[in-house]
Amino acid sequence: MRATNFKEIHKRYKGKWVALTLDEKTVIASGDSLKKILQDSKKKGIAHPVVMKVPQAVVPLVGIQELADDF
Repeated sequence: MRATNFKEIHKRYKGKWVALTLDEKTVIASGDSLKKILQDSKKKGIAHPVVMKVPQAVVPLVGIQELADDF
């Protein structure tokens, strides 16, 4: 299975909820609430879509984690 490139989804749907097909290639519905996109998806015949909240900004995460002494 190949990773999905979410660049275009991020560009178009910043800050929105989106419902995707199971292959994560097609946006079925988008909106400001999870409830709305699930209702819209169900109307389109997809009862259990892949859902996500698209972040406003893509921020790189860099960090260091030290292991606990008792680990």
